[in-house]
Amino acid sequence: MKSTTAAADTVEFRVTGYAHPDAQALSAEVQQEYVRRYGDPDETVMHAEDFEAPSGLFLIAYLGGRPVACGGWRAKQAGPDGVRDGDAEIKRMFVIPAARGRGLARAVLRHLERTAVEAGLTRAILETGTEQPEAVALYESEGYAAIRKFGIYREHPMSICLGKELFATA
Repeated sequence: MKSTTAAADTVEFRVTGYAHPDAQALSAEVQQEYVRRYGDPDETVMHAEDFEAPSGLFLIAYLGGRPVACGGWRAKQAGPDGVRDGDAEIKRMFVIPAARGRGLARAVLRHLERTAVEAGLTRAILETGTEQPEAVALYESEGYAAIRKFGIYREHPMSICLGKELFATA
């Protein structure tokens, strides 16, 4: 998927996988963002194979050939914390500061949702936090609503878990 204007503003979305060097570099940046906002990195276990087809996907948005945004989903199985079979957990949504305000996060999120539906998943779920108000606003504007908390931060008072039913579009 490409969108073009001037060459320096060309956005290209590439499915890279989580092990890709650009994915790892952006993940390191998002971890530093978590440290700035929460005092610690996210300790959620992440395995590259979780983001490989058919049970996952990781993509990067490139602006003028430079990696500037990323996100992925991994299929989940039902568990005692309200996670259901058919859930796609959204992970590592991030846009570098210099590229913010261009709609990249929304575009990445919509791409993730579309590919999750294509993979047969029926709900997107995610965990964010109280110190990420812009992320919460984005998700709520895209139809996400509070769900039962899940994951390693489910007992943390700063944790916010959101979900959205996914539907195939014609």
